[in-house]
Amino acid sequence: MSPEVMTITMLFAVLVGVFLGFPIAFTLGGMGLAFGAIFWGPQTIPLLAARAFSVYNNYTYVAIPLFIFMGTMLDASGVADTAFGVLNQWLKKFKGGLGVGTIILCTIFAACTGVVGASVTAMGLLALPAMLRRGYKHSLACGIICAGGSLGILIPPSIMLVLFGPMANVSVVKLFSAAIIPGLGLSALYIVYTIIYTRVKKDAIVETPENEEQEVHYTAIDGIKAFLPFLFLIFMVLGMILFGVCSPTEAAAAGSFGAILLAAAYRKINMKVLVNAGLSSLKISAMVMFIATGANIFTSVFFGVGGNRVMTNFFMGLDIGAWGTLASVLLLVFILGMLIDWVGILLIVIPIFMPILNAYGFDTLWSSMMIIVMLQTSFLTPPFAHALFYIRGVAPPEVSTASIYRGAVPFILIIIFMIIMMGFFPGITTWLPNRI
Repeated sequence: MSPEVMTITMLFAVLVGVFLGFPIAFTLGGMGLAFGAIFWGPQTIPLLAARAFSVYNNYTYVAIPLFIFMGTMLDASGVADTAFGVLNQWLKKFKGGLGVGTIILCTIFAACTGVVGASVTAMGLLALPAMLRRGYKHSLACGIICAGGSLGILIPPSIMLVLFGPMANVSVVKLFSAAIIPGLGLSALYIVYTIIYTRVKKDAIVETPENEEQEVHYTAIDGIKAFLPFLFLIFMVLGMILFGVCSPTEAAAAGSFGAILLAAAYRKINMKVLVNAGLSSLKISAMVMFIATGANIFTSVFFGVGGNRVMTNFFMGLDIGAWGTLASVLLLVFILGMLIDWVGILLIVIPIFMPILNAYGFDTLWSSMMIIVMLQTSFLTPPFAHALFYIRGVAPPEVSTASIYRGAVPFILIIIFMIIMMGFFPGITTWLPNRI
């Protein structure tokens, strides 16, 4: 069987498995072993152990359960409650201020945890009822929380960046520094959109005497106390990484310890909280490792049969140039984001397409960030949209699923606009890493 036929058959088989609803880990691993057995014979079987060992022996991946644990403990500590109340009070007289405050808090929360589920769920429970009481349009309120909460996977510390680095052979520290400006830029664009929309669209916020609520009065000291825990965790993690004090894995351990201290300071720590945080970290990390193992088996066989050469020759032969190839890869990532989990997208796309982009001479760090920012859309594009699922789970019954979907659309367009800006101005991505 020729490499071309094997390549097409392997890719088609994976797509069929995904569309049929099989778990992505077993689809990739099973297809890799099946096609390896056809091409190489019984010697493919030891590949399973070798690929699994290479994944589990990667020191950088230790940061994944630690960051998940940190995010879970931060959510359990309840530190966001007072901070939200303070922002709500400060921005009360500003039209759209509650939405702006929600995005700001989501951004701060994102800088302390790389877990989207924790961010969206926490802000959904905290901010969504308040915005609905204030008369916010359902779609706007849900869109703000979904988009803001999804920043947790982009703004470091991020488990996506930890997973991406070793796969693309890019320093995780450089990825962390490169993601800061795009992440904060997206947050700023979300705020600008919210301000403009609430002023232009008359029914965006329907203020009535009934939705005025009595709020606790917070002093300036209360405000300082509310944001000190976040600054503490940001310094514990990002500060130590960017200043070269320790590696991302060691910083993740320090951040986890810091989150435990915060939960203890807020008197929210007990055995049940610790067990739940540990189990959550175990479940998510095991899922990521299973997918990573399956993808490693698949890509090893795919490369072994010459699939990487076939794909490179195919894109070179299309004669669409470097930018056309980059646009095709980003479009593929966007479409896959509607169908499968972001982990599966990374582990399928990066090993196959990053070498092609590198062959065209694109800066690896810059092209990596283009893909990473595009992956933001995978949390907002139905039918496979994690952020929309999370908000659906905590939203009251009067909020329809259609409203949640409509609310995500403007923020998807904003993400695409940010990618275009990064294409025209590469310094958005590369300036900070070059200064550190």
